[in-house]
Amino acid sequence: MKYFYSSIFILAIGLAIAFYLGSWEALYITLLLSILEVSLSFDNAVVNAKVLENMTKEWQQRFIYIGLPIAVFGMRFIFPIVIVAVAGGMGVYETFNLAIENPVKYHEMLEHNKLGIYAFGGAFLLMVFMDFFFDDDREEKWIHILEDNKITNKLSDTNNIELIIAMVVGLILIHFTNSSTVAMAYFGGILLHSIISSLDDIMSLDGIRSGLMGLLYLEVLDASFSFDGVIGAFALSSNIFIIMIGLGIGAMFVRSLTLYLVEKKTLQEYIYLEHGAHYAIFALATIMLLKIFFEVSEALTGTIGIAFILIAYYSSIRANKLKAVEND
Repeated sequence: MKYFYSSIFILAIGLAIAFYLGSWEALYITLLLSILEVSLSFDNAVVNAKVLENMTKEWQQRFIYIGLPIAVFGMRFIFPIVIVAVAGGMGVYETFNLAIENPVKYHEMLEHNKLGIYAFGGAFLLMVFMDFFFDDDREEKWIHILEDNKITNKLSDTNNIELIIAMVVGLILIHFTNSSTVAMAYFGGILLHSIISSLDDIMSLDGIRSGLMGLLYLEVLDASFSFDGVIGAFALSSNIFIIMIGLGIGAMFVRSLTLYLVEKKTLQEYIYLEHGAHYAIFALATIMLLKIFFEVSEALTGTIGIAFILIAYYSSIRANKLKAVEND
């Protein structure tokens, strides 16, 4: 429970501010937004925990104290404003005023640029999944028919197979959209993932992920997860402060959950949780890319992610019981 004290504190403050801004209705919407964020990002917590396991204690704590303001104010408040400002040829301050005085117009401009947002987030998350799926050093296999067959094993031995597949997907995407915005955003997501991975390889020491690069990787990963929630949040509220508070509370609980998983060594005990999280990430990446063409419910997105986590959790329990029987 101690891992969630700070999140509960933030929850209390956030709800108090929400009530001040809009009484009981705003408080209720804030709670809904928090639940939405957690449901969409539960798999993010599992992947974050895997990354944090290979970081020093100091940087694990900085993940909360430095990363949280970036997650709340940066990705869920400032970043959407910057996107609208750049796309609309407006100043950031002018866009901020637009978001307050005319939230409907602000939402329309954000919606107008969602294709690039989905392309970027989908590309980055796709690379995260493929890095895991084609990792030939990974010992545990979960869905053997997919992870442990001749084709997958052969592809895992192929240099830069992740980039090759991502490039093919990108070319198909460009063919069907014929959009330079989608092309730039998609390949920008791939480029950013490649840069972070390359710098991390250079700066890591004895298998310990560089604190700075690890934090950067986690923040970009969090951003990719948050895109969907930020845009979808306007279905519940047009108040950017309520959206920021609600999603920020959810982000705080995801971070507390991440630290809990690290400290309790949950991923070592439940060996398939990491697998389930990455399959959920693949599902989210696919849905984000599909959203370029048609709408997909956020409820469906969150349900698929949670389903993968629960199935992986159950599979882990079964595997542990079988091992216990074999040892006896």
